[in-house]
Order: sequence, then structure tokens, then C-alpha cells
Amino acid sequence: MSALSVNWLVLADYSFLVLHTTLILFNLFGWMVKKWQRAHFLTISLTFLSWFFLGIWYGWGYCFLTDWHWQILRDLGESSMPNSYISYLFSRFFGILPPARWVDFFTVLLAFLALIASVWVNFFQTKR
Repeated sequence: MSALSVNWLVLADYSFLVLHTTLILFNLFGWMVKKWQRAHFLTISLTFLSWFFLGIWYGWGYCFLTDWHWQILRDLGESSMPNSYISYLFSRFFGILPPARWVDFFTVLLAFLALIASVWVNFFQTKR
């Protein structure tokens, strides 16, 4: 592989890392900012749609961003990525790999709580 190809893959890796991590943080906390509440409802809904609808064909919890990022990492020579992107973030940033069950449980729990919060602020919270 040429140096130019590797450079583009490294750039793509960092771009996905920033984009995907930002989306995860937005999915967790975007409902808190009034201006972002509708966008948050859209992104958290699309996340659940990917996990559960696309998951019918690709496996529970499927995320196309993770899939694309994994392909880039494989092209860069990575071979043993964890099952979840959250586990990958823990490994990449902190050098630890928590038990997969814990990661899956807390990922779904926090995402579901963020979805409930988003539904609340978008559809049930009274206007002030």
C-alpha cells in the first residue's frame, strides 16, 4: 500500500473517531440544549433504528459508522477489534477493555434514557 493511501486511511480513521465519538456524546447529552432538541430526537431515533431495524439483517446493535470505521482499521492492519464501538473507545483512549456485557448493558441503558429524555423535552415538556 502506498504512503498516500496509508495517509488517507489514517485521516479517515481520525475523522471517524471524531465524528462517531461526537455523535455518541450528542446522543447522550444533546437533549439538554434547547436549540439541539429536535436534531437530538432525530439522531437518537436513527441510532435506535440502526440498532434494531438494520440489526435484523446485520446483527443486533448494528451501526453503519462502526462498520465503516472497522473497514478502515482493517485496511490499516488492525485485526482484533472488540464487538462494540464503546469498548473500542475504552481500549483506544484508556487502554482497558471492560467486560462486553457491562458495556452493552450501560450503552443500551444510557441510550434508552437519552431517548426517553428526548421524547419528554420534544413532546411533553410544557412551553415556558
